[in-house]
Amino acid sequence: MSTEEIRKEQQFIDGLYARLDVLRTEAEAAVRGALAQAGTGLQARLERDVLVAEQSGLLSAYDAGENGLCFGRLDFSDASSHHIGRIGIRRDDERRTPLVVDWRADVARPFYLATGHTPMGLRRRRHITLEGREVAALHDELLDLADAARTGHEGADADEVLLAALDAARTGRMHDIVRTIQAEQDRIIRAPRRGVLVVEGGPGTGKTAVALHRAAYLLYAHREQLARRAVLIVGPNPAFLGYIGEVLPALGETGVLLATMGELFPGVRAEGTDTPAAAEVKGRPAMAEVLARAVRDRQTVPHTAVEIDHEGYGTLSLDRAMAEDARWRARESGLPHNLARPHFAFHVIDALTAQLAERIGADLSPSSQLRSSGGGPVGGENLLGPDDLAQLGKEIATSREVHAAIDAFWPALTPEEFLADFLADPVHLDDADAELIRRTGGRWTEADVPLLDEAAELLGEDDSAARAAAEAARQDRIAYAQGVLDLSAGSESFEFEDEESEVLAAHDIIDAERFADRHEEADHRSAAERAAADRTWAFGHIVVDEAQELSAMAWRLLMRRCPTRSLTLVGDPAQTAEAAGVGSWQRILRPYVEDRWEHVRLGVNYRTPAEIMEVAARVCRAVDPAFEPPSSVRATGVRPWARRAAPEGLADAVAGAVREHAPKAGRLAVIAPRALHPALHTALPDVPPGEPDLTRPVVLLDPRQAKGLEFDTVLVVEPARYGVSDLYVALTRATQRLGVLHAEPLPAALADALTPAAATPSPAAAG
Repeated sequence: MSTEEIRKEQQFIDGLYARLDVLRTEAEAAVRGALAQAGTGLQARLERDVLVAEQSGLLSAYDAGENGLCFGRLDFSDASSHHIGRIGIRRDDERRTPLVVDWRADVARPFYLATGHTPMGLRRRRHITLEGREVAALHDELLDLADAARTGHEGADADEVLLAALDAARTGRMHDIVRTIQAEQDRIIRAPRRGVLVVEGGPGTGKTAVALHRAAYLLYAHREQLARRAVLIVGPNPAFLGYIGEVLPALGETGVLLATMGELFPGVRAEGTDTPAAAEVKGRPAMAEVLARAVRDRQTVPHTAVEIDHEGYGTLSLDRAMAEDARWRARESGLPHNLARPHFAFHVIDALTAQLAERIGADLSPSSQLRSSGGGPVGGENLLGPDDLAQLGKEIATSREVHAAIDAFWPALTPEEFLADFLADPVHLDDADAELIRRTGGRWTEADVPLLDEAAELLGEDDSAARAAAEAARQDRIAYAQGVLDLSAGSESFEFEDEESEVLAAHDIIDAERFADRHEEADHRSAAERAAADRTWAFGHIVVDEAQELSAMAWRLLMRRCPTRSLTLVGDPAQTAEAAGVGSWQRILRPYVEDRWEHVRLGVNYRTPAEIMEVAARVCRAVDPAFEPPSSVRATGVRPWARRAAPEGLADAVAGAVREHAPKAGRLAVIAPRALHPALHTALPDVPPGEPDLTRPVVLLDPRQAKGLEFDTVLVVEPARYGVSDLYVALTRATQRLGVLHAEPLPAALADALTPAAATPSPAAAG
C-alpha cells in the first residue's frame, strides 16, 4: 500500500482543519464582541441578537463538520478535482474558492451516482476514512478504465466502504450516511420539494436515513423559504426521536422540530395510554363529524322562558323563540363556536334591549295615561331616541344575569374542557364505541391530541381580549413615545435670529406612532421554537416516519400544519401494527391531494443480514404467500436461534442469554411484550425502567418502541404473543445476531425457520 497518497491527503486535511479552526475562532470572537457591546437601545440589542444568532449557527455547522469533515474526492477527466464533505469550506482569498464542497451541492452528485457505465465525467472516486483528524484509509474506485494511473488504494470490491459502515458496531444513535448514500437514495433525497413524496421500504432499507437527509438537502436548497417556516419531523415515539436526534445537527441543520403526535398540541403532553380498541375509535375519520355535532350540542336554547331581573325595570324574559333566533344568526356567520359566541350574545342583548325599550316607551307614551285612568289601550309611539336605546343596550350588556344566561346557552369553551366533557359522556357514538373511549379525568393520550386539535378548529379562539390588551399596551407605548418627542422638542438649545430654523428635531422626521412601533420588542426565538408553541403554524415541509401507523384524525391535524402539501411520508404498510393506522397510502392521501403524489420504493436491505431476513420473511409468508422482503446486501453466516424455558424461569433465561450474547462493542436489545417488562427489569438490574436509554449496552423494549431502531444483537421474547406485524418488526431490528426465547409454543412458521440454541455459534465464533 502506497503511503504517498495518504501523506498528500493528510496534508490537505491538516490545511482544511486549520481553516476550520480559523473560522470557528472568528465566529467565537464575533459572538463575544457582540455580547460585550455597551449599547442598550432596542436597535443595538436587535443588531446584537441577529449577529449572535448568525454566528452561533455557523459555530453549530463547524462543530457538525468536525467529525469526518471531508470524506471523499472526485477526480474528473479534465484534471479538475473536488473534495466532498459534510459542510462547505472556502479559502480566504478574493475568489472564495472552495476547499471542500458541501455534499448537497450539485457538483457533488457524481460521488453518489457515477458508475463505470455512466462515469459522469469522472475518472476516479476516492473515499477517505478519518479517525479524528487523521487519515486512516483511502479507497479508490476507477471509473475510467482507460486511465492507466494507479494509486495503490484501488479496491476490488466497490462496496467495501458501504459494507464496513454496515458492519460497524451500533452506538444507540443513528449516524448520517453522507459517505455511503446510494444512487437510489440520492435521487429521493434530491427530489423536488413541492408535493407529496411517499418513500416506501421494508426493514433496513434506509428510508428513515433517506428522509432525514432529504430534510437536510431541502434546508440547503431552499434555505430562505424553509428557514422562515421550519421543517417538522414526526416520529412514532420518544425513543425513536432520541435515536435520530443527532443526524441533522451532525449535518449542520438545526431549523427542525422533532415531535411525536402526542406533542403537537401546545400545552399538552400525551402521557396516558389508550387500549388499541379505544385508539382505533378515536382515530376514525367519522370522529370529526361526531365532535362537530357535540359542539353544536353546546349551543342550546331554553325549554321555558328564563326570567332575568333588571334593576329598576322589573323582570325581562328570554324565551325559546328569542334564543333560537340568536342561535340561528350566530350559526349563519359560519364562524367557529367561540368566535360565533359574540354574535349570539349580540342578538340576545339586542332582543332584550328591544323588550326593555318597548316596556319603557309604553310607560312614557300618552296611551299609558289612558290605561292608568281606566281607559283601554289606544296605542302611541315609543318616545325613546337612538341615544336612549344605546344606553339601554349598555345596561343590558353589563348585566351579570344576562351574561349568566348567555354562558348557559352558548358557553365559551377551551379544547381541553370540551374534550374532557365529551370523553366523560361520549355522545353520537353507539354504546359499544362510547364505552371504549369513556374516561373521567386521567392523562391525555396520543390519540386524544388529534381530537384536541379538531376541537380547537371547531371552537376557535376568541382573542378579542388579548387583542384589546395588546392595543392598550401599544397606546401606552405611543403615549410614552410622544412624551419622549415632546422632551426632545423642548430641549433644543439652538437660537436663531431673523431667520427660520433649518435644524430638524426628532418630532420633525418621525411621529409617536412610528417611533413606538419601531421600539416594539422583537421575537428572537427560532422558527422551530415558535412553531412548537403555535398550534396554527404552517410548516415549510413535513417528514412523517412510520406514516402508515397514523390515524385518519392524525392526518387531519398534520394537513392543517402543511397547507402547501409539501410532505415526505416514510413507511411500510406491511409493518402496520396500530389498529387506528390508515395503512394504505391511497386512503391516507386521497382526501387531501387525490392522486397527485409520487411513490418510490426502496428494495435493498442494508441493515438485516440475509439469514435473519429469511426467518422474518417466512413469518410473513405464512399469512401472505406472495410476500417479498427487501433483498439483503450481506450475509453474516450466523443463523438465528431459539431457546425454550419454563414459564417461571423465562426471565432468568433472558438474563442468561444477555450475558452470553451481549457484544463487546455495540448494543443489544431485548424485545418483549409489555406485560413481561416488570419481571425482566428485575432479572436485568442494569436495565432501569422508564423511557429506554438507547445509548446503554442493553435496552428493554416492546415491539412498538422498537420501530425504526437497530441493534447489533436482538433477543425476541415470547413471540407467540405478537401479531404478525409486531413480530416482523421485532425480528428485523438486528444487524448481526438474532435469538428467540420462549415458554409458550412458537408460531409454526417461526419454529420451522429457527436453529435450536444448542447449534448456535457463540458470539466470539460468530464475530
